[in-house]
Amino acid sequence: MKSYLKAAAVGLLALGVTAGTAVAQDVTLRMQHFVSNRASVPAYFILPWARAVEAGSRGRIKVEIYPSMQLGGSPPSLYDQIRDGVVDGGWAIPGYTPGRFPAAEVFELPFMASLDGEATSRALWEFYEQYMAEELGEVKVLGMHVHGPGIIHVRDRRVERLEDMEGLKLRAPTRIASALLEELGAAPVGMPVPAFPEALSKGVVDGGVIPWEIVPPLKVHELATSHTVIGGDRALYNTVFIWGMNRDTYDSLDPELKTVIDHFSGMFASAWAGRAMDSGDGPAEALVRATDNEIIEITDEAELARWREVGERITAQWIEERTAEGMPAAEMVEAARALVAKYDN
Repeated sequence: MKSYLKAAAVGLLALGVTAGTAVAQDVTLRMQHFVSNRASVPAYFILPWARAVEAGSRGRIKVEIYPSMQLGGSPPSLYDQIRDGVVDGGWAIPGYTPGRFPAAEVFELPFMASLDGEATSRALWEFYEQYMAEELGEVKVLGMHVHGPGIIHVRDRRVERLEDMEGLKLRAPTRIASALLEELGAAPVGMPVPAFPEALSKGVVDGGVIPWEIVPPLKVHELATSHTVIGGDRALYNTVFIWGMNRDTYDSLDPELKTVIDHFSGMFASAWAGRAMDSGDGPAEALVRATDNEIIEITDEAELARWREVGERITAQWIEERTAEGMPAAEMVEAARALVAKYDN
């Protein structure tokens, strides 16, 4: 993270925004998100981003971060809170409102994302500029990112073959993830990630899909007994996130402050947030491996081919549905695949 901040500082100097004696604070930005500040993105991206913006503005911007929806509302309402000015900005998941943001679903399709959250987030930002800017035009998008590989976490059951998914009630984050889990034989239960631990503890679900990094903050490893990793070089599923601001709030900033916000936005912020996700995956997986829980890795090529075939059906269905609605769906899928390959070095 220090390398990101150093690069940003150099860029601000090049733009003529220099550090000096702090002047009177002009703006306070209230930014909200839906998990603990101990989670990877708040700890390694959101909080450092706030400090960087404050420093880059010479104290003219103060950024207040409110975790766990402290300003009210629910995670699915966060995008509208940003749009409507209930908050000045925040971290939201378009997929928490199913079907509303169809272009965002492309990077949530099965086996689309690479295993590198930073690389795929770079690809996502370029895709956003090409295909998603209008769809998300109600807010000022500061960054777009994904997480690392999604893992299947289950209590008192094991998933090591496709047949083991049959009948499992599994938490799903998005419409695409729900469709995939259902096609795999499970019974998907859509819910925001903060609701997952309680649902698992009460038996509402048998498990769910989340990346490694969020397991410790939610204490899922204390509830689940097995964790299944799908092998290969592409992720079983993924989730698209936005880091955004209210448009009126952004437009009200003077040119110098807009320059600071812009400098910490775009590809820079997207890569930073994706890297934050990656930074949490390794330690979280190591923590789970140190428990008595079982980690199952599906690596047999014949078995993996069966999972990928299901994923291909979901992608084909998405293309058919969205093409009928007038979207260049096949073109978008191919563009996304090419961008993921471009950045997955």
